[in-house]
Formats: sequence, C-alpha cells, structure tokens
Amino acid sequence: MTPVWIKNAAQLVTLAGENGPRRKEGMSELSIIEDGSVLMENGEILAIGSTSQLEALYGERSHEVDVIDASGRLVTPGLVDPHTHVAYGGSREREFEMRLEGSTYMEIMNAGGGIHATTRMTREATEDELVAQTTRRLDSFLAHGVTTVEGKSGYGLDLETELKQLRAMKRLNESHPIDLVPTFMGGHAVPQEYKGREEQYIDLLVNDMLPKVAEEGLAVFNDVFCEVGVFTPEQSERILEAGKKLGLIPKIHADEIESYGGAELAAKVGAISAEHLLKASDEGMRLMAEAGVIACLLPATALYLREDAAKGRAMIDAGVAVAISTDCNPGSSPTTSMPLVMNLACISMRLTPAEALVAATMNAACAIGMEAKVGSLEVGKQADVVMWKVSNYQELQYLFGVNHVGSVWKKGVQVVG
Repeated sequence: MTPVWIKNAAQLVTLAGENGPRRKEGMSELSIIEDGSVLMENGEILAIGSTSQLEALYGERSHEVDVIDASGRLVTPGLVDPHTHVAYGGSREREFEMRLEGSTYMEIMNAGGGIHATTRMTREATEDELVAQTTRRLDSFLAHGVTTVEGKSGYGLDLETELKQLRAMKRLNESHPIDLVPTFMGGHAVPQEYKGREEQYIDLLVNDMLPKVAEEGLAVFNDVFCEVGVFTPEQSERILEAGKKLGLIPKIHADEIESYGGAELAAKVGAISAEHLLKASDEGMRLMAEAGVIACLLPATALYLREDAAKGRAMIDAGVAVAISTDCNPGSSPTTSMPLVMNLACISMRLTPAEALVAATMNAACAIGMEAKVGSLEVGKQADVVMWKVSNYQELQYLFGVNHVGSVWKKGVQVVG
C-alpha cells in the first residue's frame, strides 16, 4: 500500500484529545491545524501537523508517497453514523404519500405498514439479496463522507431472519470498505403473528434469539424500541438486562413518540446511548448526563415525520454528550446523507457548526465503542479521512443540503474521488 500525504489543507480538523465523549464546551473544541498535513501509511495515521512540520520530518519521503494537494480545502476525520437500520429488504415509498395525506407513524404501523411491511420484505429476501441491497446504501454513505456505520437488525422479528440480517452485515463488514458495527434489535416491534401474545414473543427473544446471536458473535449491542404500543419500560428493561448477561451492550430507542421514561431507563441500565429522544423529559436528560449515556439524535427523522426535533441545545447545556445520525431506514428516514444531518442539527436543534461536527465524528464513535480507532485524526488511529470542497468547517454547515465531499480515504486507501 503506497503511503498517502495530504498537504496544505486550509483547515485540518483533527479533534485530537481525550478518546471519550465530548460534553458542553468540549463539543466546540476541534483542534484545528491551519495549513495542515497528514501522512497515512499501512492503514493508519503516521504523522499529523502543519505542512512545514511534516516537511521537516518527512520531506525526504516525498518521492515514495502519493502527495495530495489540499490547498483551499477542509480535511476532517471520516464521519461516523452511530444509528442505522441499513440492512433491509424492499422499499416503502407509498407510506411517504400516506403521511402527507395525514396518517401518523403509529397508524401506518398498526395497519400492517411501517416496521411490519419491511419485516415481510426482509423475510422474503435471501441473504445475498440483502447484501446486494445494503451494498448500494453503504456505497452512498461513502460518497457522503461516512466511513463507519452502525447497523441494526430488527426487520426479521423471528430467529431465522434476525440471524440473516446480522450475517449479511458480518459479510459486508468483511468485504466493504466501511466498518459496519452490528446491533441486534429483535426488540424493534412485536411481530403481527404474536399480537396479543407479547410476553410470549419476549420469551422467544430472551430465551432463543439473544443466546443464539451471542453464541455466533453476531452483534456488539442490543437495542429495543421502548415506546407506547411497542415495548413498555418494564419489558424493555427485561430485554436489555438479558442481553447484558450475554455480553451485549444496551442501547435504547427512547421517548420518540411520547415521553415514556425511556431516557430514565437508559440511565438505569447503563446504556451506551439512547436514541431519538424527541420527547425526553428534563429529568431523563439529567439522569442521562449523570450516567454518561450518549444522546444519539436523529434530526432527519424528525423532519421526515414532520415532528419537532429533539432538544439538542438543551441536552448539551445539561451536560449530555450528543451524537447525531441519519437513522437510515426505509420508513422514517431513507437517507444516507450525514452532511444533511449536520445541517439539520444546526438548523433544527441549534447546535453550532463545531458541535455538529463533533457529534458526527468523535461522539458518534463513542456511541458505538469505536473511539479508539475512529472519530479523530491522531497518530496510530485508522486513516479514515475526508477532504471537502470547502475551505472551513463553518462553510460545511452554512452551504445547506449540498454534498461537499471531494475525496475519501478508508484505512489509507482512496475510496471516493
């Protein structure tokens, strides 16, 4: 692998510092190097600093590396998407029209649409078909500067299909440039065949699904949709605690549709992150801050569902570490554009441009346990780097709804541009 030397960046945003979630004022600290330079070798960052510093140290190597002139360009770590449902079968464009005609998310789901519709299509798809469909989405993530993605199951809701989703993601993690971090989410919904027998489905999930997932090593995290009409806080706690006993780290879809104690439960079970949080209570936010639970906020989902966004500004001010994500899924956020999500985080949740970038890199990496490898540009970390066709990080958020990606390197290999 030929080493790559990016030189002369107008701004090199390193986010160097503590490999942990950034909170409050820490979410504004970008550790910018002007006229920056980064040297990548063997998939890792070998050196980083000003161009003059690296010229003095490595100038004699210029003939043996690929030199990239980043004059007038912004260079950042690869973006990290910490919450997606990227591996699924089929499409649900008709539901977009239904929502515009007045149907709510839960009305569509209760009528057999929503998660249930994608469950049917995912059950019908072969593993190879899931791999092919998901590959296209991951390619689009790369084109938008995303180099690490979390992916959830949860469109099977039976043992066979949940394992099929997770095995498809395992294959993609091994074959696609993107790092794909797997989450088991058998607790995404109660399948229609168990309607009225919800406790029997939870028994299946706890006694059969979770042990098999853990036995095959197919997931790092265990997630559940704690929401009115889906799983109660008590049921959610049972599912998450069962996963913890098997070594799966808890995550939780919390307080998306109604304030339901999901944020409080995230703190109680020691979840690494709580997702959505549109209706999270002030007490829930306080408890999350105390427990160190990362808030994973999804402004594109709120926009798509025409809901008010989560209180990102209030959460940061309360000391909660905030990450952001596309929530890529077929029903409520069919997008792979993290740049758009950063724009929306500023516009709808009042994050600053610096906070939005931290939320999409270091804090997002922390939300999926990847902070030792990705999320910042530091010596020894993976060489996941994006060069943008703008000159500073403010411009990245100011020029709304545009993909400014110029080039992307994953583990030191150019994969876009």
